[in-house]
Amino acid sequence: MKQEIVHIIPLRWRKSVEKILYEKTDTEEIRIRVGQPMEIRCRKENLWLEDKVTVQDLEEMLVFISEYSIYAYEEEIKQGFLTIEGGHRIGFAGQIRIENGRVFRMTNIRFLNIRIAREKKDCARQILDWIYEDGQVLNTLIISPPGVGKTTYLRDCIRMISNGRAEYPGKKVCVVDERSEIGACHLGVPQNDLGRRTDILDNCPKKEGMMMALRSMSPEVIAVDELGSNEDWEAIEQILLCGCRILGTMHGDNPFFMMDKKKLFQRYILLYRKEDGERGFRVYNQEIRRLC
Repeated sequence: MKQEIVHIIPLRWRKSVEKILYEKTDTEEIRIRVGQPMEIRCRKENLWLEDKVTVQDLEEMLVFISEYSIYAYEEEIKQGFLTIEGGHRIGFAGQIRIENGRVFRMTNIRFLNIRIAREKKDCARQILDWIYEDGQVLNTLIISPPGVGKTTYLRDCIRMISNGRAEYPGKKVCVVDERSEIGACHLGVPQNDLGRRTDILDNCPKKEGMMMALRSMSPEVIAVDELGSNEDWEAIEQILLCGCRILGTMHGDNPFFMMDKKKLFQRYILLYRKEDGERGFRVYNQEIRRLC
């Protein structure tokens, strides 16, 4: 896992970064900013490397990231992110060129964010019983502030629902992965284990992807990350009319802002970070009454 990251770091920092990644197993992000020292963000502390990042350092990284062909990845870069082998996600920021009201190209990239991918299998096992009823998956929305782990929990729920277990037969799941964060596909192949009965629409807009999945893959469950737009809710309403179940996530710090849409979901899972850095969860029913 660590070698895929080390190989895209500028040569002069590789040994230092490799040492930190092996010593700090809770590393979550590496932030690269021209004119500033490299920042390595761990769960409980932030580390700063000596010396400042130069334009040459960042351009060297872009060569490594793109495997010596930056133009081959222009489409992904203009969207602001790229998934590399191992499922690690790199975010880009720089100068944006607009044509006809749309992002045409990103140039002079001067900021990178490497989000380190980690599968935490069985992290969601405790909540699995709460999203089943009479052997069926309930329409469930996982809510958390950014960085707490909703995508990690979603990924683990998908894997367990897909594989099934003695008391819960496996279900056909279709994942609409708009930003390649759930399956972390690289060249179309998921780098994360999403289960044996899971199909993925990678880099696909949520609304279009949910309808495509319904028409073409006959899923029993559709999973999608970071719901929020009016188009998302419209697509979900259509999906529910067809008898398919929804497993989704959304940014937030409580479920009460969903009062006007509570008919859509039967379970709300609220994730939060405890004082010791570990994650906790609360479960609410369709009426947004706390169950656990």
